[in-house]
Amino acid sequence: MTRIGIIIGSTRPGRNGAAVGQWVYDVARQRADAEFELVDLVDYKLPHLDEAYPPSMGQYTQPHTQAWASRIASFDGFVMVTPEYNHSTSGALKNAIDFLYGEWNNKAVGFVSYGSVGGTRAVEHLRLIAGELQLADVRSQVALSLFTDFENFSVFKPGPHQRDTLSTTLDQVVAWSRALAPLRAK
Repeated sequence: MTRIGIIIGSTRPGRNGAAVGQWVYDVARQRADAEFELVDLVDYKLPHLDEAYPPSMGQYTQPHTQAWASRIASFDGFVMVTPEYNHSTSGALKNAIDFLYGEWNNKAVGFVSYGSVGGTRAVEHLRLIAGELQLADVRSQVALSLFTDFENFSVFKPGPHQRDTLSTTLDQVVAWSRALAPLRAK
């Protein structure tokens, strides 16, 4: 069965990402077309990139990189949950992405973002990164506003329309992950 990792891309204390990631997971696990798992960057304790060789060489020497690579390799596609910090994604998510190369290739990715303007600028940066990593980014994305989808900017209460958008995003991630399976088999 197709396996999709839902990556929580913030490690900041008091983050909104854990609640958003849990919501994505709760909606996703009601589906029967794929297996979904939460992947929380907090659990990996990745330092600032500390591998001597470029990730494209696949010569990982650090135990934390090897564990991270194994986890990412186990999935056929991803949903990245990202905050928007300073008109971009979080440093923690960018660092985690940069640790690897081949493990991302020929897989699909969708985005769930949050911020003052829905995190859309963070996703635009992630789409550029995805292209370089041979990740096929799907068009649909969930953009959660801190003003309308959170109470007091911290209690997650998504509008009812967001679930439909998430369902469309998940539909696309699962379909594209399946479509790219022959490329991953090579």
